[in-house]
Formats: sequence, structure tokens, C-alpha cells
Amino acid sequence: MNNYLSILKITLPLLFFSINVLAQDRYKDEITDSVRVETFTYAFKDNQSLELDAYFPAFDNQAKRPLIIYVHGGGFSGGNRDEPGIQEFCRKLARRGYVAASITYRLTRKGTETAFGCNCPAADKLITFNKSVEDIQDAAFFMIRNREKMGIDPHKIILSGSSAGAEAVLNAAYQPPYCYDLDSGPVSYAGVISMAGAIPDTSKIYTESAVPSLLFHGTCDNLVPYGSASHHYCKENQPGYLILHGANTIAERLRKTETPYWLYTYCNSAHEIAGKPMTTNFNEIVDFCYSFILNKGTEQRVTVIKTDNKPCDYQTYNFCTE
Repeated sequence: MNNYLSILKITLPLLFFSINVLAQDRYKDEITDSVRVETFTYAFKDNQSLELDAYFPAFDNQAKRPLIIYVHGGGFSGGNRDEPGIQEFCRKLARRGYVAASITYRLTRKGTETAFGCNCPAADKLITFNKSVEDIQDAAFFMIRNREKMGIDPHKIILSGSSAGAEAVLNAAYQPPYCYDLDSGPVSYAGVISMAGAIPDTSKIYTESAVPSLLFHGTCDNLVPYGSASHHYCKENQPGYLILHGANTIAERLRKTETPYWLYTYCNSAHEIAGKPMTTNFNEIVDFCYSFILNKGTEQRVTVIKTDNKPCDYQTYNFCTE
């Protein structure tokens, strides 16, 4: 009798989970209300252990699930992978069947006098970008190396990030495929979700490197330009003068390469929208992953959100005034 009860305790949750999955659309709707979280060390660099928190849908035996890697913001000098808003974002993704991983990465500007502003030399900014890309690649490789334990598909890894994290994931996403010694061949990221990010070189986006992209940005971003302008709008005579290309310019490049993208613009909004999409636009994020990546959509979509904010001193766009 005791053995029979033990079997029931194990099988009933799995049975109810299976029924729930059949009734829902995996990766679009919630398939479970229970999430399991584990922390792993994925690398050791510069005398620092780099860790990630992996979020899994509980009681789920899928072997090849999409993985969404999230990179936090903070000007490469602050922020944490386990902030409450990030935890909730990753849990919501896991409840829809994804595996989500929020990573720690090297904050190379932490404790520096110049931080990441106009007094930080442009060369140091580029080094910062490159180191963050290395850490993202290492986190992805760790997950790929442990793909059977993690239950992920190496060819369905989606990068996402806010602010500095968005800059990091954009610089990582538009790279040629990496060789991870997999029988299935080289691995490209399946897509990227940028929340107020930019890159210093759009020539890296070409047919073989471009991936489906969801680009959230405000036209009046005072730190990371929506179009093409200097980072933090630094003056040419300042050490930190570095031209960056934001969502609008990236979308134009993707359009020319015939790559699927969704440009999501907040008119007259500044950098405060960097963390907004994780809550306000969560449904759009799920729609992008489901439609553009998992179902290989080919659309080039543009969404413009008009606000009551006053126009800024930066470049204006007709679609915000008409």
C-alpha cells in the first residue's frame, strides 16, 4: 500500500502537467506554474567566478528546449543577475517552457574613476564590449556543453539584455557561427532581444551573421543613441567620443540583408525604457520568440508608440510627429 501511494505521489503531478501541456501552446502560453532554479559557475576570469542562474519549467521532460540568456544592465559597473525584476522575467519565460539563464559577467568599469561615460576612453569602451561578448560566449558554451542536463537545443539560443546588457548581446549576436564540436555543425544564435542597445560597427551585420532581432528603443535616449550618434552624446574632443548605432540604424541594416526584425520604438522616450519591455512588453517578447524564431517568421515589423513626452534636442523622426 505504501509503495502504491508513493507511485501516485510521483506520477500524478507528471500526469496533470502532461494534460496541462496538451491544453496549452508551449512557448506561447504558460504550461506550468512551477519553476526550478539552479545556480552554476560557468567560468573563472580575472580572479572572479562567473555564475548564472538557470530557470527550468518544473516537471518538464522536454529534451531540446529554447534557451534565453539574459544580460543585465548597469553601465558595465553595476547591476546583478538576480535582481527581483530579472527573477520574475526569467520565471515567466520558464513557465512558458523556455529555459532562461541570467548571467553574471565582468563589470570592467566598476570602481573606475571614468566609469562608462565621456571621460572613459573610447578604446576602453571597445575593450569592455569585447570582454562582455567573451563572457556571453562562455556562458552559452557552458550551457551547450551541458545541453543534455539542461534540456536545451544548441541551435535555439536567444540572447536578451537591457542597457549595457543590450549593448553586450548585440555585439555578441551578430557574429559568424561558432564551432562547438557538435555533430550538428556550427552554432549561430537564433535571435536577439535588445532593450536600448547599440553597436559600434554595423558592417558586422551581413547575410551570414544577421539574426532575427527584436529592438526596443526610445528616440530620445540620452545615453545610447536610437539612430547613429556618439555614445552618451559625448563631444568629439572628449575621450569617450565613440559613434554607436542604435535600434533604428540596426533595423535599416537588417532590412537590407532581408533579415526578420521587429523595431519597437517609443517616441520621445529616453533611456528609462531599457527595463520597461520585461514587464510592459513581455507579450511582445514571447510573440517574437514564438513567431519570428521558433516558427521562422520572415516579417520585418515596425511598431511606433507615441507618448506625451516633449520632443528632445536630439534627432527627431517624422513618424513621431505626424
